[in-house]
Amino acid sequence: MELLPRSPAEFGSARYWDRFFRQRGQRAFEWYGAFPELCPVLHKYVRPRDKVLVVGCGNSELSEQMYDVGMCEDIVNIDISDAVIRQMQERSGSRRPKMSYLVMDMLQMDFPDAHFQVVLDKGTLDALLTDEEEATLAKVDQMFAEISRVLQVGGRYLCVSLAQAHVLKKAVEYFSREGWVVRVHQVAGSGDNQQFVLPVFVYVMTKFRKIPGSAPQILEICPEEQDKPMRVKSVERLVAAVKDRQHYALLCSQLSKTPCREQVSLDLCDKESGKPRYTLHVVDSPSVKPSRENRFAIFIIPQGRETEWLFGTEEGRRQLATSAGFGRLVTVALHREQHYEGMAGIQAELSGKVMELAPPGLPARQQVPFLSVGGDIGVRAVRHQDTSPLSGEYVVEDVKGDGTCYFRRLIFLRNRNVVQSEARLLAPTPLPGQKKRRKDKKKPSPAEPPAAIDKSYLCCEHHKAMVAGLCLLEGPDPLPGASLAVLVVGLGGGSLPLFIHDYFSQAHVAVVEIDPSMLEVATRWFGFSQGDRMQVHLSDGLDYVAKLAAEAPAQYDAIMFDVDSKDLTVGMSCPPPAFVEKPFLQKVKTILKPEGIFVLNLVCRDARLKESVLATLRDVFPLLYTRRIEGEVNEILFCQPSPEGRRDPAELGARARALEGALREPGRPWDSSYVLADMLQAVRIL
Repeated sequence: MELLPRSPAEFGSARYWDRFFRQRGQRAFEWYGAFPELCPVLHKYVRPRDKVLVVGCGNSELSEQMYDVGMCEDIVNIDISDAVIRQMQERSGSRRPKMSYLVMDMLQMDFPDAHFQVVLDKGTLDALLTDEEEATLAKVDQMFAEISRVLQVGGRYLCVSLAQAHVLKKAVEYFSREGWVVRVHQVAGSGDNQQFVLPVFVYVMTKFRKIPGSAPQILEICPEEQDKPMRVKSVERLVAAVKDRQHYALLCSQLSKTPCREQVSLDLCDKESGKPRYTLHVVDSPSVKPSRENRFAIFIIPQGRETEWLFGTEEGRRQLATSAGFGRLVTVALHREQHYEGMAGIQAELSGKVMELAPPGLPARQQVPFLSVGGDIGVRAVRHQDTSPLSGEYVVEDVKGDGTCYFRRLIFLRNRNVVQSEARLLAPTPLPGQKKRRKDKKKPSPAEPPAAIDKSYLCCEHHKAMVAGLCLLEGPDPLPGASLAVLVVGLGGGSLPLFIHDYFSQAHVAVVEIDPSMLEVATRWFGFSQGDRMQVHLSDGLDYVAKLAAEAPAQYDAIMFDVDSKDLTVGMSCPPPAFVEKPFLQKVKTILKPEGIFVLNLVCRDARLKESVLATLRDVFPLLYTRRIEGEVNEILFCQPSPEGRRDPAELGARARALEGALREPGRPWDSSYVLADMLQAVRIL
């Protein structure tokens, strides 16, 4: 029995629908959305005394169910198919005397103007608007005009739809242009219906008198039946919001049927602001043999630790899932702009949503554990937030690390998962909103992060490696008492130049920074200061080096580049490509002493681009060492202008131990985990 139309045009043919319903018989045909799912939305907009018109009723049971539960009785059903109307009259005539069925074309209705309070359409618009041909759009305009004519002011057009983009856009544009209020509901629970993977939506268009001139559009979306409506600014935003929910439904359907080979990432947004509140990653571990107890778990990443390798990279999350011993692990990162009511609050907020991401075969009432580090959600306090014309939006925040340590971080929000600068903190300071304690009161609470900068501690592993590279320097005086001239391009929070200044007592450090805002941030928030041996030059590093090469060659013992790229489209985030072009590198070599060293922090994910950079460096610098930073993309390159300075690993280790011994002066603080020899142990010559 062939029920499908030969062409989309047949959806508008009475002959097709007569044949369809004769062949189908008495079995009800529901396009989508069963009454229990639609009922909560319909209850909001259909009152018992309303006169309701159902267009394109078919043999759906929706009208009968509305009548039987007492939602409304004065219901008129119309359809172009004589066969189905006779069928429905026989089925409901005696049982539902106040409800009627009429053969009528909704494009040319016989009802008087303003005759109904509600027009209900379940799938009829979707069936009519099968394409965007001119003839089809003309029919839709006629349908909308007739619905508008028969509705009273204040009446509601309720359209149940799968919300294909062209259907939704057409309906919203038409009625919002007429001055109607448009609200789109996602039908709660429709994702459980296996007939359609896509969720069902109800467009609610409320008729208002058209105001002359350009009245503001009122467009709203209700993601779920119980949610308050969210206002959106344009038709395009509304269509995009619906599309996001459709993609999410498809994703959940896929995850419920098969394991995911690649990690899936998605944002859950705050209902009020629309900004991301949680970032979820779904990680499946094929190596874990699933049982009832270890099939599924949720891992809450403590605030401020989402940038760590274990939580912020695919490889790290894969290792976390395997170590946790769960077949599917969903990691949850918390956003700095949001407020959270502890682990219990997060669990209550997320428990329903994360179950939609459950793996295949998970029992319906299976209890899913929520995991974290130390059982809490961490501490994050935003100390400063601003916008720089050069670096964009940035934030300075204090976060609690592993254990009792606190750290201050500088983060550019255009790349919010990358820490630009970091410093360990010492003395306690209250979180925003907390009262300062008197000196004679109890000990600091572990929830209060400290504020004074620990200048002896280098948080970034690549900074530790860059400092260790000074062991490659030649010279008559032993480090660290040697009189060194050091150029650092890229200030950030200032940790690298500060460490060199403080631990190399005769070093004169020049820092080049293009962004004045970063100098202010480093000074105010990271303990940076200038003096006789520390000077900052606000300039483009390219221009500064070019000027030095022309005026004063061979003046620096060490040159260090730790400068990020503002262009995220390039596969290299540090340094900008212009800093590793051959003509510029030759200028760097010009201002470097013959026995000096050029240290470059390279962060490049593009393998071909990286190989090209290394080849250019080899062309300019005969001696090139490399040091990979474990668990990070960073690679530190040590470049020397003369091949005669080549050293074997044993000699490098001896020089590193000697330098570290000199740096660890009695009474001077030193991070015991920072072993210079370890930094150089993995160095290899390219």
